[in-house]
Amino acid sequence: MPTGGGVRARHRAAVEADIVEIGLRHLAREGAAALSLRAVARDLGVVSSALYRYVASRDDLLTLLIVAAYTSLAEEVERAHDAVDADDLDGRWQAVAGAMRHWALARPHEYALLYGSPVPDYAAPAERTTEPGTRVLALVLRLLDDAARAGRLATAPTDGPPPPGARASAEQMLADPFFEGSGIDADALLAGMAAWSLVMGTLSAEVFGQLGRQTVADPQAWFDHMVGVAGRLVLTDD
Repeated sequence: MPTGGGVRARHRAAVEADIVEIGLRHLAREGAAALSLRAVARDLGVVSSALYRYVASRDDLLTLLIVAAYTSLAEEVERAHDAVDADDLDGRWQAVAGAMRHWALARPHEYALLYGSPVPDYAAPAERTTEPGTRVLALVLRLLDDAARAGRLATAPTDGPPPPGARASAEQMLADPFFEGSGIDADALLAGMAAWSLVMGTLSAEVFGQLGRQTVADPQAWFDHMVGVAGRLVLTDD
């Protein structure tokens, strides 16, 4: 028989899921800066004071939405990545990028919340958002580690040595616990960041309508080409 605590926990989880669903609808209609606890409470069918048992403020609601969006994105990317054979490094890279695009085009307002302009007067709490927010990057790091073990990690710069300041920044990043146990060095990290920036920049340009249909008639082919170019920054040929 379930305990009272278990029942309460499940009830709270169900209510929070409803709050997130309603909050995401408001996000799509009004944008992050205009989110209102009062409006969410109205759609939930409760008075505003009752909502404070679950979310303490508008910032708390934003954090819930951010965590939910990061989690949804990570789950889709992980499913696509894990469906590819582990030895197919190129296929894994393409799967990660393709799943990012699929999720972003299906959920543009959530993508904008994560990767668009910062919400005024809001700072995401690192203790709640860092783990879900780095799941995709952790997957990319795993891919690069596997490439290093397979002798396919591209570490030689294509346009000469990086400026000392860039290398120093990469070395500082590698000191973060996130990279603990990683087999990549500063050059590999710089290449990986360049590749990922190309993927994300191309994706953001499409999601935010910066490409233009008349300029880029086939966004899928455009994106796939950029993913291929980015892949060659981090993966050598078989």
